[in-house]
Amino acid sequence: MDWFTFSIVLGCLLVSAFFAASETALTGASRASMLRLSKQGNGEAMVVSKLFDMRERLIGALLLGNNIANIGASALATGVFTAWFGEVGVLYATAVMTVMVVVFAEVLPKTIAINAPDRISLLVARPMRLTVFVLGPLLKIIEIIVLALMKLLGIKVGAHQAILSPTERLRGAVDLLHHEGKVEKQDRDMFGGLLDLRELQVSDVMVHRTEMTTINADLPAEELIREVLSSEYTRIPLWREKPENIVGVLHAKDLLRAIRANEGEMSGIDVSTIALPPWFVPEMRPVSEQLKAFRRRKTHFALVVDEYGEVEGMVTLEDILEEIVGDISDEHDIVVAGVRAQPDGSVVVDGSVPIRDLNRAMDWHLPDEEATTVAGLVIHEARSIPERGQSFTFHGFRFRVLRRERNRITALRIVAVPRDATDVEEKKPKRAGTAF
Repeated sequence: MDWFTFSIVLGCLLVSAFFAASETALTGASRASMLRLSKQGNGEAMVVSKLFDMRERLIGALLLGNNIANIGASALATGVFTAWFGEVGVLYATAVMTVMVVVFAEVLPKTIAINAPDRISLLVARPMRLTVFVLGPLLKIIEIIVLALMKLLGIKVGAHQAILSPTERLRGAVDLLHHEGKVEKQDRDMFGGLLDLRELQVSDVMVHRTEMTTINADLPAEELIREVLSSEYTRIPLWREKPENIVGVLHAKDLLRAIRANEGEMSGIDVSTIALPPWFVPEMRPVSEQLKAFRRRKTHFALVVDEYGEVEGMVTLEDILEEIVGDISDEHDIVVAGVRAQPDGSVVVDGSVPIRDLNRAMDWHLPDEEATTVAGLVIHEARSIPERGQSFTFHGFRFRVLRRERNRITALRIVAVPRDATDVEEKKPKRAGTAF
């Protein structure tokens, strides 16, 4: 009879191990993976997803089943050891059951489950659904008691709010996978660029008016066509009186059609009749909305204006796509080396290079909340327009101004500063800049 009771004890330990493994697997399983498998027709994944939807009742069933098994095993083992060894059997039972429960009913099954939570959760899905159904009435009573105690303690049910938004949690998951070597840097950057579209404004991705290629619409037809053919762009803004007064956008294909229709005679072509009307968009529009607008209007080109209606730059569909996939170059692009790594470990950067592009190219984390370009970041931190040769240290990097044209910083040298050196410099009195 004692051996029969002891076999029941072992059975209770197996049940406890099952509940321990199920608890670890179901709390560590990926909801995204289960949702994906459910859409592929996996029945076990569907059951797991339903268990996730009743998380409180699931946890109650796991804990209730685990405790019943452990307490039952301990009580029966105490009776067996008492019959074998007398009153001292209580001590033997305590020692043996502690080892058995901790090693075989807790640590071992949970270690196995934590190494493959998705697979284990699929294996235990149907038994756990049956357990939740059987223990349902008892769990309902326990749930009512718990809610009453929480209300008595002033804890609001359902008031939990995540520290990070769902977007930031997605970004963190991809960064973690990249750190573990499961996601390549290029894929991580593309995913991050996609998530950033809602946070960026058109002004963050536009080409500034100082970098735009524009043509005077009042030029003679031959000279204007020569300017168009010498440009590497197919869409060129036309202006009159002053460069900021954009009156149309000339498409190279429309110009070629007009030349052919005029039998090759260029002098009689009036570009104002073939130019498309300009499309102006506000600089504060979110990039995600601008992408939708491009698709809706079936066009790839827009001019960006500020709150006063003045032209600030231009934005194209390609500019937005490059925020996701990185730089896109074709056979007609002129490659401008805006970021040049040096043999000494420093990086020479054009002042007009966007901070986001520099971060992506060098895998840095310079802030881009207050400024769009590298030159803008230096001016923001220095609170002045630095002279050539001045250097500044902030955000873990030393910035040295190499060239300045009028009020524009056109080239900088950036060197990563060791953390120890950064700490020493922060203790020193800060100056506006040092020349060397």
